[in-house]
Amino acid sequence: MTEPKAIWDRVYVVGGAGLSHPADCCVYLVDAFNDILLIDAGAGLGLDRILRNISSLGFEPHQISHIIATHCHIDHIGGIPLLKDLYGCKIIAHKLDREGIEEGDPRTTAANLYGLDYDPRKIDVLLDGNIKTLTIGDLDFCFLHTPGHTPGSISVILDHNGRVLFGQDIHGPFHTGWGSDITLWRRSMKTLLSLNADLLCEGHAGIMRGEEVRLYIEAQHKRYRNE
Repeated sequence: MTEPKAIWDRVYVVGGAGLSHPADCCVYLVDAFNDILLIDAGAGLGLDRILRNISSLGFEPHQISHIIATHCHIDHIGGIPLLKDLYGCKIIAHKLDREGIEEGDPRTTAANLYGLDYDPRKIDVLLDGNIKTLTIGDLDFCFLHTPGHTPGSISVILDHNGRVLFGQDIHGPFHTGWGSDITLWRRSMKTLLSLNADLLCEGHAGIMRGEEVRLYIEAQHKRYRNE
C-alpha cells in the first residue's frame, strides 16, 4: 500500500484504492490554513486509514471543516456520514445530485453495485448553477457544474501557485440508472480542456501534470466518441 503525500503546495492525496481501501475513490486534502477540506470521502470502508493518513501528514482530523462531494456515488460519499457525525463537517454538493446524498437511493448512489449501504446526510452548501466561488480558510475555490457522469457532477478549481483541477471521474463510466448523459459530458470535457490546468486530480486515475492533463482528457473524449 502506498503512502499519503503532498502532490502540490497545500494539496495532498490521503485516500484511494492503493492508499486506504480498494473501494475508495481518490481522496484529496487541501490545507486552507486553519481549515482542512476533503475532496470526496471514499466509500467508508477505508475511513480509519484515511484519518490515520491525515494525521501522519501532521494534520488533525478535527480540522476537517468541509467535504466537497464531487458527485453522489458511494465510492465518493460513503465516508461522509461518519465524518459529519464526528467533526460536524459541512457538505458541499450540487443540487442535481441532492437526491442521492440526502435520500440515499441505492441505484442513484451505485451502492447496490458495491453491496454497501449509505446513511443519508443533509447537504449544507447546495450549489446551484454552473459556476460558484467560495472562500474557505484563506483559499478561493471555484466550483464548476460538469454534468455527464451524473447530473450533479462538479469539478473544483484551485488557483494557488498554478491551477489545480479536481476533476473526479472524468473517465466515466455512464449508466442510465445514474442519470448519465454522454452529450453533456462531452461539453463538460471541453470546458475542462479550456481551463489549461497545471495539475489534474482525477477520481480513480490519480495525478496528471502539465501536458498530461490535456492528453488524458482528450483520450477519454476519444474513448467515448462513438457512444
